[in-house]
Amino acid sequence: MGCSDGIGLATARRLLADGWEVCGIARSEGPIVHERYRHFRNDVASVAYRELLRELSLQPFDAVIYCAAIGERLSVTELERESQVFEVNLLAAVATAGIVLPRMLARGGGHLIVLSSLADVLVSAEYPSYNASKAGLSSYFDGLGAALRSSGVAVSHIRFGFVETKMARSPVRPFMITREAAAQVIVRILRTRQRRVSVPWRMVALVAVLRGVRMVKRLFGG
Repeated sequence: MGCSDGIGLATARRLLADGWEVCGIARSEGPIVHERYRHFRNDVASVAYRELLRELSLQPFDAVIYCAAIGERLSVTELERESQVFEVNLLAAVATAGIVLPRMLARGGGHLIVLSSLADVLVSAEYPSYNASKAGLSSYFDGLGAALRSSGVAVSHIRFGFVETKMARSPVRPFMITREAAAQVIVRILRTRQRRVSVPWRMVALVAVLRGVRMVKRLFGG
């Protein structure tokens, strides 16, 4: 899901190069033309997406990768827009799990990967809905992965820092990686089936420092 550009597109291309059959879902047309690729235009926040996914899931998936995400700078005069961020970043991912995981569990195998963010531990005045939705995503899928640990079905979430995509709007983007590097991480997790992965490590350390500073400020009323 979310494979018309960015990490999703890079991942689809990498999987095709590795011999996978790939089915992509995105709001816009995708640039991939390949005999082992099928593309469907659909919005993950819509009822039609859930119906499409149920239909496609009748043939078992070896893996499902949820790459869809949005994030807009907060406008206090347009707060109704904030709910859409939660719909795409969190609720549609949970709905995806609800559709594909029972079928994977029934046959005793499969892998669901969702893309989260290192921002899931930070509070942002500029992008509160993005950070909060990613916090919910990481927490839910970490717990879900633990619950299914012995089932034969893997659930993984990958916490990326800045990746070179249209989502990386910050004027300062330390330790940013390319979308191809992000796709390489996803392919590795398909092999290792780790439940929780945080990339890159230098950004993980920086986020930990920023979180610590914020906690100290709160403690002393800053």
